[in-house]
Amino acid sequence: MKVNALEFAGYRNLSDNRIEPSEKVNVIYGLNAQGKTNLLEAIWLFSGGHSFRGAKDSEIIKFNEGKARLKMEFFSGKRNQKAEILYTPSKKEAIINNVKKSSSAFLSQHFSAVIFSPEHLTLIKNGPALRRKFMDGSICQQDLRFAVRLNKYNQTLQQRNALLKEISKHKELKDTLEIWDEVLIDLGADIILKRLEFLSKLKVIAKELHKGISSGNEDLEIKYMSSCIKEEKEYTKDEVISLLSKEFKRLRREDILYGVTNAGPHRDDLEFFINSKSARRFGSQGQQRSIVLSLKLSEARLMKEAFEEPPVVLLDDVMSELDPKRQEFLIKNTEENQVFITCCEPLKSECLKEVRLFEVKEGVVN
Repeated sequence: MKVNALEFAGYRNLSDNRIEPSEKVNVIYGLNAQGKTNLLEAIWLFSGGHSFRGAKDSEIIKFNEGKARLKMEFFSGKRNQKAEILYTPSKKEAIINNVKKSSSAFLSQHFSAVIFSPEHLTLIKNGPALRRKFMDGSICQQDLRFAVRLNKYNQTLQQRNALLKEISKHKELKDTLEIWDEVLIDLGADIILKRLEFLSKLKVIAKELHKGISSGNEDLEIKYMSSCIKEEKEYTKDEVISLLSKEFKRLRREDILYGVTNAGPHRDDLEFFINSKSARRFGSQGQQRSIVLSLKLSEARLMKEAFEEPPVVLLDDVMSELDPKRQEFLIKNTEENQVFITCCEPLKSECLKEVRLFEVKEGVVN
């Protein structure tokens, strides 16, 4: 998978332009707040997701502009393709190979990318939301159906929580809770099963990579933490539905008391162990960063497996956060990918080959 050309107009702080990157390594450099990450974000948006920085679609449009347009020419699926995303204050449109799509999520079926940003370096020690986001974001790119189910789950969860708050004032509404529970449990079971399937593959690759980073001295284990999933085994959907149903019944009084849903995949987490010890509690910063590096490289490998070609890798200002050993490991393990790296100064490494430099200064890309 390769980006052949990227064109942007009315986008963020960047001056309208068209760039043609190298098939191998592209280093995007410049001072802070010049627009380097905006360039990476423009590529990422073609993977079908929202901004990896959590920005709203309206924030994509340059100040005082009425619309933003992104165009990409890329090689994927053994052929050259093209895609376009148009942002207006009220809507977003996606066009793939001259065919308008009902949702930009369809872009993920044609183009895939893996993003590695400074936020990910805190994935081990910070709260569970970031770890769930890591899992779900990767699965969404590989499985459009999962993305639809996840979105519906989140919408249903909001509606159930709203109902829980109303029940404290109107007790008669309590009888309607079963309807929402049934829908939420069914969707939640699908999400949990897909996460377990994803992790069964991820943990094998991550274990191997982590041994490489640690020179064989550390053994990495990853466990899915859930109030209803208590043991590692293959579950059927009916089994997960049964386990979730028991949790929902057990926590119903607490749910009504606090006005929130206390069971389900939105509460689940990942736990990491190095040589059987909790990496979050006992791991050094270096060990935690090695785990994250293993996870992101594993994600790239799973993307390659799903699409039968390596994804584009986006490294947003993470090289300066890694020591030389981990930098070299990252570069060597992305040699088959097209890579985009942002940094403050042109990156120098003997491992980097076929590098094209792009300087970003006050929104102008040269």
